[in-house]
Amino acid sequence: MATSNITRAEAAARSRVVATEAYRVTVDLTGREVAEPDHQFLSSTILQFTSSGGTTHLDLIADEVREASLDGVSFDVDGFDGYRLPLPELSEGGHEVQVTAVCRYSNSGEGLHRFVDPVDKQIYLYTQFETADARRMYANFEQPDLKATFQLTVLAPSDWVVLTNAPSVEPSDIGDGFGRFEHEPTARMSTYITALVAGAYHVERGSIESASGEVPASVVCRRSLIPYLDAERIFTTTQRGFEVFETEFGVPYAFGTYDQIFVPEFNAGAMENAGCVTFRDEYLFRSRVTAREMDARDNTILHELAHMWFGDLVTMRWWDDLWLNESFAEWASHYANAAIAERYATGADPWASFSNERKAWAYQQDQLSTTHPIAADMSDLEKVEQNFDGITYAKGASVLKLLVSFVGVDAFAFGVYEYFTKHAYGNTVLSDLLVELEAASDRDLSWFTSEWLETAGVNTLAADFDLDDEGRFTRFDVVQTATEELPTLRTHRLGIGLYSLTSDGDLARDGFVELDVAGERTAVPDLIGKQRGDLVLLNDGDLTYAKIRLDDVSTRTLTDHFGALHDPLARAVAWTSFWESTRDGELAAQDYVSLVLSGLRSEQDMAAYSTLLAQAGNAALAFTAPELRDKVNTRLVAGLARLLKDTEPGSDKQVLVAKALIATVRTQGVDLLKGWLEDEEVPQGLAIDTGMRWTIVSALAKLGVFGDEEIGAELDRDNTSAGAESAAGAAAARPDADAKALAWDLATNDPDVPNETHRSICAGFWRYGQDEVLESYPAAYLDLLGRISRREGVWESRGYAAIGTALRWLFPTPLVTESLVSTIASWLEDNEPSEQVRRTVTERIDEARRALQAQERSRQV
Repeated sequence: MATSNITRAEAAARSRVVATEAYRVTVDLTGREVAEPDHQFLSSTILQFTSSGGTTHLDLIADEVREASLDGVSFDVDGFDGYRLPLPELSEGGHEVQVTAVCRYSNSGEGLHRFVDPVDKQIYLYTQFETADARRMYANFEQPDLKATFQLTVLAPSDWVVLTNAPSVEPSDIGDGFGRFEHEPTARMSTYITALVAGAYHVERGSIESASGEVPASVVCRRSLIPYLDAERIFTTTQRGFEVFETEFGVPYAFGTYDQIFVPEFNAGAMENAGCVTFRDEYLFRSRVTAREMDARDNTILHELAHMWFGDLVTMRWWDDLWLNESFAEWASHYANAAIAERYATGADPWASFSNERKAWAYQQDQLSTTHPIAADMSDLEKVEQNFDGITYAKGASVLKLLVSFVGVDAFAFGVYEYFTKHAYGNTVLSDLLVELEAASDRDLSWFTSEWLETAGVNTLAADFDLDDEGRFTRFDVVQTATEELPTLRTHRLGIGLYSLTSDGDLARDGFVELDVAGERTAVPDLIGKQRGDLVLLNDGDLTYAKIRLDDVSTRTLTDHFGALHDPLARAVAWTSFWESTRDGELAAQDYVSLVLSGLRSEQDMAAYSTLLAQAGNAALAFTAPELRDKVNTRLVAGLARLLKDTEPGSDKQVLVAKALIATVRTQGVDLLKGWLEDEEVPQGLAIDTGMRWTIVSALAKLGVFGDEEIGAELDRDNTSAGAESAAGAAAARPDADAKALAWDLATNDPDVPNETHRSICAGFWRYGQDEVLESYPAAYLDLLGRISRREGVWESRGYAAIGTALRWLFPTPLVTESLVSTIASWLEDNEPSEQVRRTVTERIDEARRALQAQERSRQV
């Protein structure tokens, strides 16, 4: 059976047969050579390569192969199965293969995506090729270790903007209003980071000062978003990132241009195409956002820039070492952000934000039954797609931060410099990096690999101590535990802070030690004789990756005096400890909600602020027993209303609390929200702009107050693609049988729903408090699992992202009971789900069981 999957073994076998040298690709976007110009384009590939002799194939996903030749001799293309084009027997030596094919635009964000802006009807195209979708635009050897130079020629309307991995060019006229955009060849790169962006884009041109010289650069968006394009800040962040990376790693930027394009309907946050980075255009903010959201965008810009070294210049041989890309870019972006914050006094604390947001994602992912090592075994692309997760990104970055603390930042930077220098434009495996870090630090890191990179799971650390009559430690041990399923005990670099309440009401740190802990129990002799104070905080400074359990006195201190703890990282560690205790069913959800409402008054880190609001909302619903939800929700609404009243008008906190309140209110807040839409009784300083209006409309739709008429009226006010996506999500949230039926049909049966609209529908469908209208859909979800696994109907052509969206967001979370979880688990056991279905649904079951455990704890209060 033909399949789009590619295995590691197949890739390795092909690498023994061929070595690529150069691609010359022509993409005809004029529509003159295809039957369906709005859906198809013509692609021609000329590939030069050498061979040791044997048989292999080209990768290509196309409607039709029109012609193909090897070394000037045409060959039969009847063997093309929609995914692979077999090549004739290859002799030893150099070869040139030419393929002309009719390919198809996508609306899934995979391959060459085509979007028509509803505002001005202009066409916008962009590519997204990771992990293996370059074959949707041109014939190739689709694996990261077969690098080649890449020269792209594009035939398109002469007034379009055309961007690739090479510096932009002016078109030559080819008649009928079309031009030929012929770009220069690039440096050697992998197919998945080649790129094409074309359409009626708006371009802000500039340049970047690099150690390699002045690099032409641009910031690009579609025309309808020009008012929201803050190019100056984007250029500033990019320039500062260049300064940090080139200084710290000692290697100049390696590519000839640096364009950053904000594109519609993007599946991810951004993509590191070499010199031609794409971002989801939600990063061009149409409404009031907080400084944290701006900082988060800066971090994404730096993440993609880091990839120019980690992933593009030096690339993993196969996807087993995906972490060499993503973990490093994740760590490097926060490292650069911290350096920029210190150098330019931006006021942000990137590592505190990382701890509050990204590590929370890692801890959650690492406690699922589907967790995996950072350096994972990825035998095929289906497994690769599922590992773009909290382990590969956030845990990997956390562990790299820990590694830096072990070897020292200078040794780490020099080891990375050697790594880049030796392997520039090539491919590597894990050992290639570690040998350089060992040489630079003069330390054996084999233990680090086995403990941290090749094993899964998160450890728990707790303090065990004795005190004398005056409250001084007579014994202090750090106790480390692991789960029975994942028993690895690791070596941690650990800070331990001792805090005492002062007469001014502050929790001041009056003692600190930093040490390595390993094994089940580690003594800390440096604390003997020290006063225990009011708070003993393990992992102070957040050096290691571990769950922390607080002793009873420390828990009471923070419960009563959280606002007295001022250090952002210390607060982040403490907040994480309380949240993990809630997730583990040790702290009741309603107690966590109360703690958050109290602690938010003193919280200054906006990443923590937004995370805590989201976690409190989740605790009040998923982690609270159904019969207690109204009571806990009432407490949460009242607390948020008080916070909103007390926050500074026009502040970031006001925006965040208002959105949380809107999402939380029930019938008692309907008149208030309707009034806000009419500019009545709006809190001073709160902007009821486009984004806030959609938040309110969605909330009122969820409550059954607004229907199609009101949603349609709001869409008339905001007749944009973003407005259409918000409208679709609001309609799906309505507690109406017909609305749910339509939303389910769009989400599961309509192949023409664009990916971002599809995501909005799926995310809006399930809502707490709508049990009656939703009671038939768990059975429909099981039927959906079967259809996806068998690739029936629309799921034959729907891509990985759309499948993941449906599996994730259409899981019946609000209706979870022990019986329902058992039913879904039994379905997985009794059927033959696809790998993606099995993993995604297993994770949802894990989270459901955790919620049920937490609900039971909430009943005990």
